[in-house]
Amino acid sequence: MLKAVINTPLQHWIVSLHRMIALLLLLWLAPAQAAIEITATRIWPAHDYTRLTLESKHAIQHNIFSVENPDRLVIDLEDVELGDTLKQLTDKIGDDDPYIKSVRVGRFKPGVVRLVLDLKGQVKPQLFDLSPVGEYGYRLVLDVYPATAPDPMMVLLDQDKSAAPAGKTIDTIDANTAPVISASPALKILPEMRARTLIIAIDAGHGGEDPGAQGGRGSHEKDVTLAIARRLCALVNNTPNMRGVLIRDGDYFIPLGGRVVKARQARADLFVSIHADAFIRPDAHGSSVFALSEHGATSTAARWLAKKENEADLIGGVNIAVKDPYLARTLLDLSQTATITDSIRLAKHVLGKLNEINDLHSGHVEQAGFAVLKSPDIPSILVETAFISNPSEEVRLNDESYQTKLADAVLSGIKRYFSQNPALSRRNVAQNIRMEPL
Repeated sequence: MLKAVINTPLQHWIVSLHRMIALLLLLWLAPAQAAIEITATRIWPAHDYTRLTLESKHAIQHNIFSVENPDRLVIDLEDVELGDTLKQLTDKIGDDDPYIKSVRVGRFKPGVVRLVLDLKGQVKPQLFDLSPVGEYGYRLVLDVYPATAPDPMMVLLDQDKSAAPAGKTIDTIDANTAPVISASPALKILPEMRARTLIIAIDAGHGGEDPGAQGGRGSHEKDVTLAIARRLCALVNNTPNMRGVLIRDGDYFIPLGGRVVKARQARADLFVSIHADAFIRPDAHGSSVFALSEHGATSTAARWLAKKENEADLIGGVNIAVKDPYLARTLLDLSQTATITDSIRLAKHVLGKLNEINDLHSGHVEQAGFAVLKSPDIPSILVETAFISNPSEEVRLNDESYQTKLADAVLSGIKRYFSQNPALSRRNVAQNIRMEPL
């Protein structure tokens, strides 16, 4: 009995000591265990907006606020490790970034890393999370939009002012510069097209966070499509009474719906989306042209491709909580039957011209529910120029002369379409559609 009395306080003391040690260990280990490593940082500057991406293996708790005089954005990251990858973000801001002047990174207080973005003017930021998809882990994405949206028609006027000097030919154009060149005798406008200037929206597939398909030699679809799109725009601008509008003119991501909206804001007469797909077998080859379908895909392959292309928003990263501030909702509910019919006509002409320079993967126009083709009033097609997963076609897709041949074939199909379907005046439906900011 005496032994129990003596040991009881001692036992309580030992238990309390163990609990205290355990608590101290938890408090000491918690910061180390919670510290999240930033595995990659990326910057995608563009005229439309600049995107900053932080990638990690775990989701990051964050807070953002703005400061004026001078204009700054401040982002606090909780329980993030201040490692070399994050510190090197400061070196990735270029002088040509239209919205971000510089970035500073440092420890603000225990458990919080602070990013301060010095801005070149007032902006509309969006900060959002993306769950793991494809080869990406968790991503924290900051989109920095200008306070005032760029006007697509003013962009057209600016392109006119920056026209290249006479005497430059398609063979000397740099695919990384402004796609405007002098007239080429090989391109002759048809008489039916002289009524007014026709605007052709040219969409380079993928971009930025979304690289698209990859070839065995390391080529990325987003780079090939942009090079071909720029050459097509150059040829279009060389053609009397035609103007090209590049939906994407650099390496950055645009949501699929945003591509449609940009084409409509530019009052485009046609929409052409350029792609270079991949398949699980390297022997798949040839060109294809697709139009929208309201009633299901015309083949299993078309359905598979549409599903794959429509997933671009998941890879590229779209803020589903708050829409792009400069996208607009079309307040018009109408059947797309007439537009789809025109799209198929256009697709047939382009497919026929592509057959003159390449084998066809499909000898007829395919249809499926491609999100990027869903404009209610603009004939729209998606051109799979070749398979980047095919070794020989990957080589040709990176050849400048072959890129020009592809662009010339697409333009020839466009001109043939207009010769049989004159666009003498803009559709009344396009004149009367009301747009409302989201």
